[in-house]
Amino acid sequence: MANLTLRLDLRAPGFGTPKESLYAAGLEMAEWADRQGFAECMLSEHHGSEDGYLPSPLLYGAAVAARSRRMRVQVSALVLPLHDPLRIAEDVAVLDNLSGGRVELVIAGGFLPSEFEMFGRSRGERGALIEEGIETLKRAWTGEPFDYRGRRARVRPTPVQRPHPPLLLGGSTKASARRAARIADGYVPAVPELYVLYAAECERLGKPAAPPRTVGSFSLFVAEDPDALWTKIAPHALHESRSYARWYVEGAASGPYQDFESADALRASQLYQVLTPDECVGLAEQMGPEVWLYLHPLVGGLDPAVGWESLELLASKVLPRLETQSEAGS
Repeated sequence: MANLTLRLDLRAPGFGTPKESLYAAGLEMAEWADRQGFAECMLSEHHGSEDGYLPSPLLYGAAVAARSRRMRVQVSALVLPLHDPLRIAEDVAVLDNLSGGRVELVIAGGFLPSEFEMFGRSRGERGALIEEGIETLKRAWTGEPFDYRGRRARVRPTPVQRPHPPLLLGGSTKASARRAARIADGYVPAVPELYVLYAAECERLGKPAAPPRTVGSFSLFVAEDPDALWTKIAPHALHESRSYARWYVEGAASGPYQDFESADALRASQLYQVLTPDECVGLAEQMGPEVWLYLHPLVGGLDPAVGWESLELLASKVLPRLETQSEAGS
């Protein structure tokens, strides 16, 4: 059966749903997704965004963990150079205990100058801060005393997962691919081509490369009438895509989002897919049982009622068929 991810970043632009309603709806959806057998809830991080993009994914992750029992809580991505790694080590250890060992981190270096200025950090030191930060997390999670910048440090409790929660590295540069091979448990490249470099570097180092994910859709919605649902989603998807595109310019970064001139152009890009139940099942069949499908029901401050329509249709007319396929193939 396909692997399902619930995406939450809780953007709340002025024309969308108020933030208080989004925060509550996100937790309700996380609880629902856990019952439906979703593999993970993915929480993201940015700071100082006009639309209130989630700045504290570990804190919100604790609430998700309390409302769920099985699915993993993935922070993707945690901008480690902006944080004190000792504090992150403690917070993640507490969250891993709270969740019963369900935490996973995708570490990123960050790219927005405004965020580095806000926290008094230098973008030029991102690489060194990631290297130091990941080493600090690993040493902290042993529970034993160690030296950190000339000071004695010790983190307790230790995480449930041993030797530590999975530490993946995200990135959009060749340096990030090589760094992931050296110090991380996996790699989440911004563009697929970088995975080849990561795998080659793992081979050179004599270690196995973590397998890449096969992603069928990064923002999937299910509807009996896709055109009608797209009309409701489009302003929110445009807001998200254009916001990322502006950030790319600010941070001299690259990624899949663009400043699309129209909702039609955005839909044609297939960054956001609105499929019928039959089309959704067909996509999963075509891409195989290892495919990952990401549901983004609160995209850009979307009315939760609209997101629920898509999720409930997924549960009633897609998941039973995927489960039947999985049983037939086993």
